[in-house]
This record gives sequence, structure tokens and C-alpha cells, in this order.
Amino acid sequence: MTFRPTRRHILAGGAALSALAFGLPLRAQSGPIRVAGIYTVPVEQQWVSRIHLAALAAQEAGEIEYSYSENVSNTDYPRVMREYAEGGADLILGEIFGVEQEAREVAADYPDTAFLMGSSFLPDGSLGNFGVFDNYIQDASYLSGIVAGAMTESGNIGMVGGFPIPEVNRLMHAFMAGVREMRPDATFQVSFIGSWFDPPRAKETAIAMIDNGADILYAERFGVSDAAAERGILAIGNVIDTQADYPDTVVASALWHFEPTLAAAIEKVKAGSFTSENYGIYSMMQYGGATLAPFGSFEGRIPQAALDLIAEREAAIRDGSFVVEVNDSEPTAG
Repeated sequence: MTFRPTRRHILAGGAALSALAFGLPLRAQSGPIRVAGIYTVPVEQQWVSRIHLAALAAQEAGEIEYSYSENVSNTDYPRVMREYAEGGADLILGEIFGVEQEAREVAADYPDTAFLMGSSFLPDGSLGNFGVFDNYIQDASYLSGIVAGAMTESGNIGMVGGFPIPEVNRLMHAFMAGVREMRPDATFQVSFIGSWFDPPRAKETAIAMIDNGADILYAERFGVSDAAAERGILAIGNVIDTQADYPDTVVASALWHFEPTLAAAIEKVKAGSFTSENYGIYSMMQYGGATLAPFGSFEGRIPQAALDLIAEREAAIRDGSFVVEVNDSEPTAG
């Protein structure tokens, strides 16, 4: 695989989706479709939880019949894909960042099954039944950075991520750009824990950053907000809103909504028009795939200058007059 998503691919709107479509459509269907989710982490994990909750909501609405497997290792992932395909799943969801090649080989063996997978790569033109998606929520991450830049006193901000892959890197860069809108002199401590779900390690890493002067943390992973709460500083959440669990700690969060992505896929499977497309666009703010969480317990505590800039930038993002840069390179400290 040599393809990587770029701004040109994901920012071109509906026309880009049509241009990236390849292959023959699958057969049309009526009634609920059978959807299977395959996840390498627990469904409580931030990123996967958004897919899982969207699928549960679609099942509740009568759109799908949903089953799933969690904590599937990368080595076991292709086997589980095959089992669901053999079992008659119409649409298989998952995240294949560690098994890109193997997953596409499985999809090639089951041309009558639709696959929609979280991936760092664009669709393969030879696989008409294999679509990809990603959490392009850089718009909301940028807005959350404006909040952080307004709330930090020292300008020293700690950032803890899972792995330095595009899906994480672009959100960190967007957050940092937002911070600099309010604090051009801000400095950043950046670290990756080498895991998607290791709260103790994330907490330990965050505490080291606090000891090194950070007074606000970017919580890309679970465990970071625990460190912030324990040490009495603030945190910015990612993908889900955890303020209810940390009412005095989590100021704002960039939220990912998988519902628009899943709805588009379900509609296409039912119509028999599911093809190899890049569904990443449905994660963007313009399509309802990303929002900035309500400030909740921090209402009235965020400087008005930041609130005014957030309102201005959000309106511009939604009407297309302001574009948050998509930077997939690994962020560095400094």
C-alpha cells in the first residue's frame, strides 16, 4: 500500500466521493441489514466507542442487526473477518491500522460483502466492496485548542497520544494551531505511549509532564484526565465528552460523531450502491461528523475573547471560508 489521505482527497466534498468510487455495486436489499463490528480494543475505548454507539443507535432504529467482537488481536483479525463474512454479514465495520494488507486480502475473497474500515490509506480501485473512513475531526480539535490557549497560565501544555499515526497526528497539530491563536508563545510536551488502551501508562506519562511544568493537558488517551484531576490542573478531551466524569478538570472536548458515516454506508448497502469510497469526509464538521462539546461546568469561566474567536471560526469552517490544515506528520515538542 502506498496511498495516503491528503487534503486534496478529503476536502473536495461530495464530488471527491464520486471520483473515488470504483468497482461494481453490491446487490440491493430491503429491511434491516446485518452489520458486524470487529474491534482490537474494548468498545469503551474512545475511538471505537463512537462506532459502537452509532451501530447500537442504528439497531435501535431498526436499520440494522448488529453483532460485534472486541479485543481482537491483529494476528486474529483476518480470521474474525472471514467468520463474519461466512456467517452472512452484509456490512463489516472495523479498524485495520495494523492489518491493512491482510484485511484487503480478506475483502477480495468476499465480493458480496461490504467492508467499511478505519484506515490510513485510500480505497483500492481493485476492491469494489471495500470502503475506508477515518476521524477527520481536526476542525473541532482546532477549536478545543483555542480554549486551551485561553485557559493556560504558563503556556506549557502536555500532549499524550497513543501512536504517532495520521489519525492522531492531525488532531494534535490542529489542537496546537488553536492554542497558538491565543498563546503564540506556547510550548508543547509531546509523548506517545505505544498503546491504544493503557490508562496507567498514559497517566504516568501525563504526571511527568505536569512535573515538568505543564498546566493543561491534551488527553488523546484515557488516563491523562486522571492525572490532571489528581494534580489539580485542566485537561482537553478528545473524541468523547468526559466532563461528567471530570467536572472540574475537562474544559472542552473535540467530539467525533460516527453516525453520518454509518448512515451513508447503510443507505448504500440497502440500495445496492456500496462501492469503494473514502468515507472520511463524513467525519468533518461540515457534515455533522465533529463538534465541540458543550462547556458545561466551565460555562462563564472561559475568556470572552476565546468564545468570540471560536464562534467566528466555527461559522467560517461550516461555510467553507476557513479550512483547518490537515497535517499528518508526527508532532514534536517545542
